[in-house]
Amino acid sequence: MIAVDPALYEQMAAKVKASGSSFYWGMRLLELPRRFGMFAVYAFCREVDDIADEPGDPVEKRRQLEWWRVEIGRLYAGQPVTHPVLVALAGPVAEYKLPQEDFLAVIDGCEMDIGTAMVRPTMAALELYCDRVASAVGRLSVRVFGEDRPQGQSVANATGMALQLTNILRDVAVDAEIGRLYLPDEVLSAHGIDSHDPKEVLTHPALVAVCRDIAKIAAQHFAASDRAMLECARRTMRPATLMKEMYRGIYHRLEAEGFQPRLPPVRLPAGAKLWCVLRHGLV
Repeated sequence: MIAVDPALYEQMAAKVKASGSSFYWGMRLLELPRRFGMFAVYAFCREVDDIADEPGDPVEKRRQLEWWRVEIGRLYAGQPVTHPVLVALAGPVAEYKLPQEDFLAVIDGCEMDIGTAMVRPTMAALELYCDRVASAVGRLSVRVFGEDRPQGQSVANATGMALQLTNILRDVAVDAEIGRLYLPDEVLSAHGIDSHDPKEVLTHPALVAVCRDIAKIAAQHFAASDRAMLECARRTMRPATLMKEMYRGIYHRLEAEGFQPRLPPVRLPAGAKLWCVLRHGLV
């Protein structure tokens, strides 16, 4: 059983709350040691994701990500670490047997966001990106939840893909404003969109058709997650279910609008979040 330091717990909880993530409510369903573990995992994700997202020199960003790779290596080698997030991760890593490669995958995924690698990526590159920034987090999460069997990993892989593709569909217009375009080259080309300029692509009349094609892929991953979830312990996986259903709510709102990119992006209202918590978090 992890010994949870109250001050460190509050630090990690503050990072999760500050992000405004819907995932916070799923984490709140967990008993204290597991909740602390999830807060630490999510805080790590925020640290490395912020490096990629904040303005700055690409060389410096890569240097900072490399620092995290080295420090994760030190953590797994049993060497001293000083960053609060790494200190918080030490207990959960040992208790829940969290794989080092999944932490490194998250860092690799964040590095893909530096530069133009994820502007109109190939489908294979997009799938790799989604696996690294979303499914890898899911694989860590289900272990913290208490489901370390293969079916739990199947849930993590499918859910990660579904959620990240939903995220991409929701933020097409937001991403275009900062020079990003996650929609895959093959699908854009199939609909006659040749530009690599995100803002230009945003105005193309065939963009909605592209988004609908990606939405079909996301729906397939939601369905695969649902099937895999049937083989897992329902109570153990409640946090995963709640997180998924909140994103499914966003997906359905996007669907209702015809997957038309817009600003501001689609959000799940507070009332819908509360209903989701009541329906999926308390049963």
